[in-house]
Amino acid sequence: MSDGEKAAEESPAYGSEDVLEDDAPESPPPVPRVKARRSPWNRGRDRVIAALIAVLVLAVALVIGATSDSAATDRTEAGPPPPLPAAPDKVPGSMAEIWSAPSGATPIPVVAGDSVATADGGEVATRDPLTGQIRWHYTRDLPLCTLDSVWGRLNAVYHKTRNCSEVTQLDPATGRITAQRNGNAELGTQLVDDGSHVTATGKQLLTTWRDDLVQSAEYGQVPALVNAGKQPRTGCTYGTVAAASSKVGVIERCPGDPADRLTVYKAAPEKDDEPQVAFSSVLAGKRARVVAMSGDLTAVVLPDQKLLVVYNGDGTQRAAYPLDVPPADLAADPPSGVEATTQTAANVYWFSGSKVVALSRDDLAPRWTLSSASGPGVTFAQQLVVPIKGGLAVLNENDGSTIRTVGVDRRGYAGVVRLAAAGPVLLEQRGPVLAALK
Repeated sequence: MSDGEKAAEESPAYGSEDVLEDDAPESPPPVPRVKARRSPWNRGRDRVIAALIAVLVLAVALVIGATSDSAATDRTEAGPPPPLPAAPDKVPGSMAEIWSAPSGATPIPVVAGDSVATADGGEVATRDPLTGQIRWHYTRDLPLCTLDSVWGRLNAVYHKTRNCSEVTQLDPATGRITAQRNGNAELGTQLVDDGSHVTATGKQLLTTWRDDLVQSAEYGQVPALVNAGKQPRTGCTYGTVAAASSKVGVIERCPGDPADRLTVYKAAPEKDDEPQVAFSSVLAGKRARVVAMSGDLTAVVLPDQKLLVVYNGDGTQRAAYPLDVPPADLAADPPSGVEATTQTAANVYWFSGSKVVALSRDDLAPRWTLSSASGPGVTFAQQLVVPIKGGLAVLNENDGSTIRTVGVDRRGYAGVVRLAAAGPVLLEQRGPVLAALK
């Protein structure tokens, strides 16, 4: 073989399959083997655990549902009631009981629109004033503390644990719930309203709400106090309470004071935990009682002095009047802290326990007194009607003179009678029973 042929054989030819090592394409990396993950649901033990968890969650949900407030509530709703017939032109010459129902949680008859509400045990019910037939009811497994009607709605206060803490607001026409709240009202509370706010009474705490049940003021010993030093005084106990014109008046008995104190404060202060006091004055005696408020005026009874004293909105004394009321009537505060009063367009009527005293709405000056009464009066059939022993007295509002009397069979009941009117029906609260007359 020649030298040229030998060189041609050893040199790589163009297009030959044999190429230089640096020019050779890289081999693809090996694909890693991934081990398949075993599903936990493929093991019997895991399936058993999952089933047990599901059963536990369902059991907890059932327990919560069974013990919740909604599960412990029985309720119905109804359509709006038909309009009530008008009241007669004057009080009939005779009236008889047409129905009665237990209503131990209402201190006075509760009229709401064209219905009458009763509250007993745990049930609130509205009834046809003419028949007593229940239109709707709202029942809880808690006892009622009290019930009132304001803003065209019913406020039902229930007792839970240690106080009257559960409040439900209801539309009287349908039974629909319009608001709810938790509060700190004391046992034995009664609701006092001025048309714009409601205050729950108590011996150590007064709580005020607006129409959506949002708290607007607390006065006294506040539970779970967040901001200390906001209350004007500590260690006080409270007597009677009244309200008017977005203000609350209360008799305070405080350590260090030589006598009772009258305090008037705003129902809606700038801060709900800091009362805005209009005035607070130590009175001339003890066992004082707030009997009425009208506008900026407050009327207070001083039993030891036998006086009715009227105070202006700044706490100055406006007038004092002699008061002829038996000492037994004023021996102790009413249990709920609220005096038995009613109002008409002309007067405020205060029932002392044996007498009705008519106070002018303009200046709270006494106008006349009726002895041997059983409760304060109301307007019915365009006339003033006052409960008396054995029946009713129809009176002239200007001077208290008797126009006539109407006999009523109260079936042996001889206690305090509170009145309200619903169209042609006159309602009597006789202790724990509500009776309708026509």
